Amino acid sequence: MSAPSVITRREAPAKTTLAEELRLQIADEIVQGILPPGTPLDETGLAGRFGVSRTPVREALRQLAVSGLVDTRAHYGAVVARPSDERLIGMFEAMAEIEALCAGFAAERMTGHERASLQGLHDKLRAHIQTGDPQRHHEINEEFHGAVYAGAHNAYLAELAIATRARVQPFRRAQFRNLGRLAKSYVEHDRVVVAIMRGDRDRAAAAMRDHICTVKDEYEAYLASL
Repeated sequence: MSAPSVITRREAPAKTTLAEELRLQIADEIVQGILPPGTPLDETGLAGRFGVSRTPVREALRQLAVSGLVDTRAHYGAVVARPSDERLIGMFEAMAEIEALCAGFAAERMTGHERASLQGLHDKLRAHIQTGDPQRHHEINEEFHGAVYAGAHNAYLAELAIATRARVQPFRRAQFRNLGRLAKSYVEHDRVVVAIMRGDRDRAAAAMRDHICTVKDEYEAYLASL
């Protein structure tokens, strides 16, 4: 399936860079199959299509290569790739354990202010269930998980979580298009939040692990629906 010649660019939040916005749009097209595996990703062509310079395009492709969605080869440029099923499962398994650790530590170490901030983000996610806007939900969801990482008060673990999230993000993001997924995700988050607020390390870790495993299952269901 060929890509459309023109797409409408979304209005990004102020904190989102142009390269990040391009990465999200290209990732969407790859995950949806609009840009199938093996499709060349020419920097000049993409820059013209999006009406930008080659610099943010180059950075977007670099970020996509980190996720395994793009292969970059010397003298050949970038082409659409896709992680093998084995690698993708491995990425989700690693993410589930890393985020479970973060949630467990957060239950023990979060300050009162951090707990209030996490609850506020959780409330925002509930409000956006009604809007049915997967993009905005994704953005707040990223803030929610980032708050859990920070609340673990382990800088090295947070770095691992952020790096792993960057690799898995396109696949996590896609599953929000499943019917009813926003509401289900909120319920999964609620279990994490309740455990963290109670200071229950084991339940917080288990709830977060279950959440990430469900994200993997939902992504697979999304692929099957295409």
